[in-house]
Amino acid sequence: MKNAEINKLGVADLQKQILAEKETLSRLKLAHAISPIENPMRIKVARKLVAKLETALTAASRA
Repeated sequence: MKNAEINKLGVADLQKQILAEKETLSRLKLAHAISPIENPMRIKVARKLVAKLETALTAASRA
């Protein structure tokens, strides 16, 4: 998800997206703990996306 797309989302949409991405991140971490996943960089990308979404949520709630 690009920053422009993230900035267009409303507070409710950001919260839904954060929950979905956190769930994806948990599943990736679990799958990687059981057996190494094919592309472990997906964990890093998912973690950074959650951080971007949380930053956008904070900015949107303060505005």
